Amino acid sequence: MDIFDKIDRNFGPLGRFMEHAHGYYMFPKLEGEISNRMVFMGKERLVWSLNNYLGLANHPEVRKADAEAAAKWGMAYPMGARMMSGQTRYHEQLEKELAAFVGKEDAYLLNYGYQGMVSIIEALVDRKDVIVYDSEAHACIIDGMRHHFGKRFVYPHNNIENLEKELARATRLAEKTGGGILVITEGVYGMAGDLGKLREIGDLKKRFRFRLLVDDAHGFGTMGPTGAGTGEHLGAQDQIDVYFATFAKAMAGIGGFVAGDHKVVRFLMYNLRSQIFAKSLPMPMVIGAMKRLELLKNESALREKLWTIVRALQSGLKSRGFNLGRTESPVTPVYFQGGVPEATQITKTLREQYNIFCSLVTYPVVPRDVIMLRLIPTAVHTLEDVDYTIRAFTEIKKKLDEGAYSSGEIAGMTA
Repeated sequence: MDIFDKIDRNFGPLGRFMEHAHGYYMFPKLEGEISNRMVFMGKERLVWSLNNYLGLANHPEVRKADAEAAAKWGMAYPMGARMMSGQTRYHEQLEKELAAFVGKEDAYLLNYGYQGMVSIIEALVDRKDVIVYDSEAHACIIDGMRHHFGKRFVYPHNNIENLEKELARATRLAEKTGGGILVITEGVYGMAGDLGKLREIGDLKKRFRFRLLVDDAHGFGTMGPTGAGTGEHLGAQDQIDVYFATFAKAMAGIGGFVAGDHKVVRFLMYNLRSQIFAKSLPMPMVIGAMKRLELLKNESALREKLWTIVRALQSGLKSRGFNLGRTESPVTPVYFQGGVPEATQITKTLREQYNIFCSLVTYPVVPRDVIMLRLIPTAVHTLEDVDYTIRAFTEIKKKLDEGAYSSGEIAGMTA
């Protein structure tokens, strides 16, 4: 059999919707300056789908720093991987600043967040070790664990009682193998918006011997009094042994970092395959990240504006009877009852009649009879944007409740 023959039989859980979805629901093209309003299919839309939490993507100081760094260094320098020929004092300076900001001894830059997390897990554990992880772990965590040849145990999302049981199982196994235990959770869960129970997990260290790895992609820059993340927000930063964050959210850039004790970070520097065998971050991205971090630390008004929009949007939707689930962060999921056909029709109505662009989430990410529209508030949104969106969602919900979207057909790609 030709290896491509199976493609005709199974295009994958998302690919099976390609005929209807491509270019509209999946792989849409948002054009123009990154902001609260962008162009989709030739029309301006109010956009709630970008993780540009602090509005740094087009902040004038960021644009200036990016442009000047590109003009001075180009996009090639430094050439080669960090270990071989791609090391610079600017990379080291950014790492020192990141480590100090999140309260850790040391930090190491990563070319991409997703790759970085996969490689961190691969480097930290061997076949003797045991991983215990949350059932709603991000795909990068799941893929990282696929490289692990040892045992792994999963506990129901944020269920500390069950985590205790899995830690007891993991302890018995680790005692036999002579290995250790790594617990993996997230700071902010990017779909539901709730927080990992970092304090409660940290408290379990009094009874069990393990290390804690936290993926704080959505928490870094948005959570905590200074924006240092979910650990700071929950008063549990000292319990996090390995802290990971990406630049792709609040920093509105490319790359990421891992932070922890100096010895652990040095070990990762010499063992992260995704970094050892990959080109170093180009200088404009490093210099640009330094400017973004500076603004993140010093311009608290950006985070305050973000949370003004978050509170207005979430309280307004809740007052109209919308189900936002368990979110405790800027991530704002809005849940409806229905399947893929209703979901596509609702999304199309929002885009074509109300000019609102937000992300559609359906099965298998959520149960079959659930629709999630995920809104990402940012510092560049306005209270007028919030009021308009709440009115639009109220009208959409009324139509859904009245059965206006129950035709059972998937809405097409074009208006």
